[in-house]
Amino acid sequence: MVEHDSLIAAAKQARENAHAPYSNFRVGAALRATSGRVYTGCNVENSTYGLTVCAERVAIFKAISEGERGFDAIAVVTHTDVLTPPCGACRQIIWEFCGDVPVILANLKGQVEVHRMSKLFPKPFDSSFL
Repeated sequence: MVEHDSLIAAAKQARENAHAPYSNFRVGAALRATSGRVYTGCNVENSTYGLTVCAERVAIFKAISEGERGFDAIAVVTHTDVLTPPCGACRQIIWEFCGDVPVILANLKGQVEVHRMSKLFPKPFDSSFL
């Protein structure tokens, strides 16, 4: 897990910027590009909930908007006792832009699990169906 420590630390730091006044469910994500650069994101809630954006999508969209196209890992950090995987929308976006990357789940208690995207999202819809 040592190779994931810096990515987890970046996700923890990003979590501090979360805007979660309604749910108090603060999430941080850190995405490592194949260039070595790390892009972070936090969840940003909206009172309608439907306009809320998850941390994973914020990190990916930041990276894409900066011109990155290759990624090799993403970390997601929450404060929960049970490690929290990405939601369905985030799984689709992770698959679309990152492929079968390792998804590192961590919490503030130091628990860590690593799952391949293909295990979290076994039958994805992607461009191969178009």
